[in-house]
Amino acid sequence: MRIALTRQVSPSIVHCELTYLEREPIDVELAVRQHDEYEELLRTLGCQVQRLRPEPDLPDSVFVEDVAVVLDSRAVITRPGAASRSTETRTAEDALRPHRALSHIEAPGTMDGGDVLTLGKRIYVGLSHRTNAAAVEQLGRVLKEDGFSVVGVPLDKCLHLKTGVTLVAEATLLLNPEWVDGATFPGMKILEVDPGEPFACNGLLVQEAVIFPREFPRTAARLESEGIRVIPVGFSELAKAEAGVTCCSVIFEA
Repeated sequence: MRIALTRQVSPSIVHCELTYLEREPIDVELAVRQHDEYEELLRTLGCQVQRLRPEPDLPDSVFVEDVAVVLDSRAVITRPGAASRSTETRTAEDALRPHRALSHIEAPGTMDGGDVLTLGKRIYVGLSHRTNAAAVEQLGRVLKEDGFSVVGVPLDKCLHLKTGVTLVAEATLLLNPEWVDGATFPGMKILEVDPGEPFACNGLLVQEAVIFPREFPRTAARLESEGIRVIPVGFSELAKAEAGVTCCSVIFEA
């Protein structure tokens, strides 16, 4: 059984954390509809959607990817880099405990799951405004016994590593070369986003399909030209909160 943990959009999302984007008005009702569409696509692709407890007073709580990194061997509960998000981990921990052994990122480490890109037994972690070297060192130590190697990737032009690069097919990455160096990932095929769509790097691979923002048609066409199945979803409002489609779920095999 494939489980997708999600959380409904908080009405306070208009007060979300921002690092690189200027604040724009967010249509909360539209954001809710787009998130509902996203969850329905997950169900269509074989996921059992399990919503975590609502957190109406936590603006960024819909972005559940940031609070946990789930592997076959264990789940690592993160320590989000924005202080306003420190309590978001509690419900994720409760939901994951029946399925995985749990480990935790501890102070002084900070880590957002959006910085973690897993490629087989090699895990790349963005060293960003939200994730620091202490957390990368902890993750490497915890996962070494499970056979993983962990590599830190310096970032200074985008919020998270997966803002700039995501897995979109077997051994294939979608990447913005202005933000992330493709040479970081030896052995991987690199597809570049359309230059006019810099935020189009973030796609969510589920089975052999990629859930992808409808707002980036030129990059979607590039993916389709490579034989990749693209399933569009409206994402205009959550994108204003500096988010991508991977941000809104934690997917794992039960």
